[in-house]
Amino acid sequence: MKSKYDVLVIGGGPAGALAAKTAAQAGNSVCLVEKRPAIGTPVRCAEGIGKELLKEYIRPDPRWISADIESARIIAPNGTAISLDQARAGNEVGYVLDRKIFDRELVWQAAEAGADVIVKTRATAPIIENGAVRGAKVLSAGVPADIRAEVVITADGTEAQFARWAGLDTTVPLREMMSCAQYVMTDIDINAGSTDFYLGNEIAPEGYLWVFPKGDRTANVGVGITGRKSRDGSRAKDYLDRFVAKNFPNGKAIEAIAGGVPVCRPLPCTVSDGLIVAGDAARVVDPITGGGIGNAMYTGRLAGEVASKCIEAGNCSKEALMPYDTEWRASRMGMTNERNYRVKEYFITLDDKKLNTLADSIASISFSEFSVSALIRELIKRNPKMLFELKALKDTLV
Repeated sequence: MKSKYDVLVIGGGPAGALAAKTAAQAGNSVCLVEKRPAIGTPVRCAEGIGKELLKEYIRPDPRWISADIESARIIAPNGTAISLDQARAGNEVGYVLDRKIFDRELVWQAAEAGADVIVKTRATAPIIENGAVRGAKVLSAGVPADIRAEVVITADGTEAQFARWAGLDTTVPLREMMSCAQYVMTDIDINAGSTDFYLGNEIAPEGYLWVFPKGDRTANVGVGITGRKSRDGSRAKDYLDRFVAKNFPNGKAIEAIAGGVPVCRPLPCTVSDGLIVAGDAARVVDPITGGGIGNAMYTGRLAGEVASKCIEAGNCSKEALMPYDTEWRASRMGMTNERNYRVKEYFITLDDKKLNTLADSIASISFSEFSVSALIRELIKRNPKMLFELKALKDTLV
């Protein structure tokens, strides 16, 4: 590890890996630091991603694909299932990854591009000179050090500690932080080619429960509920345990994880002098699904591109870095996230009776192509008695 680089990347997840790879390929000296002793562990997500989205960044490899998903089901509280096959569901179905291998592959690619990768190295504070971020103080295997850089790209996940230390407000409202729990379960009866999403206030209040196959009779089974529902007395784990006891009583949990996922709007600004914020740290998780792998890779790659241009131009001020913030907000990802945030805000207000009514109204529809917009249009068309209530959804189509 050197004391000076063009780009310092904090965090070895998909956002950090793509940022480091992109900046290194542009000819910059790059250092990626990861606080954990191994890339990809512990896994902290359901590991699903759309196929076409994934292919924008990396060629699929059987080594890190646990399951090839052919369909998806959305299951209402009364058991009504909305089924989507692969031809219509687009990014709603795809691959379930093995993140322990996938994340390492992304970081290996960054290393092959020329980036230095240092694990067990925690950023403890930004180095700030004349109001600008100029690197980070780190603790590497217990040894303190300073790493200076022209640009720091922070991709340290939901905690977003580095951006906060640098002066950005990274607060997530309690009701918009999903409290999540997940088991990797084996010896369970599932459809190995379908991802299932369960809705209902008895199952997952203001959230959803998922079953994502990872092969024959094995799946990620998890739940996310809003922070305020968790505060009301039942933890995400409690909801998960009740579902497992009812649906997979003989299953075996071979791994357990818990954590938080922000389903709020993104940070008001994701750059400052010498600093770019990417991935979950920037709060670009899809507000409906809580999925963030694709959005992390997109913002990571864009961060690497913009940082490289600014370094070449000799100007890494906030103003010079602003094209990063402007471009992702104007992108399809940015616009989709904003729409999905408003859709999410509507759906969390629904009781189980209304969820059942809406699900029953569209359960038999054969969508020519599934999308959130297509779903909203069908809900409005088939529920005229709820037209006033559905106005909030209609407004998201504008």
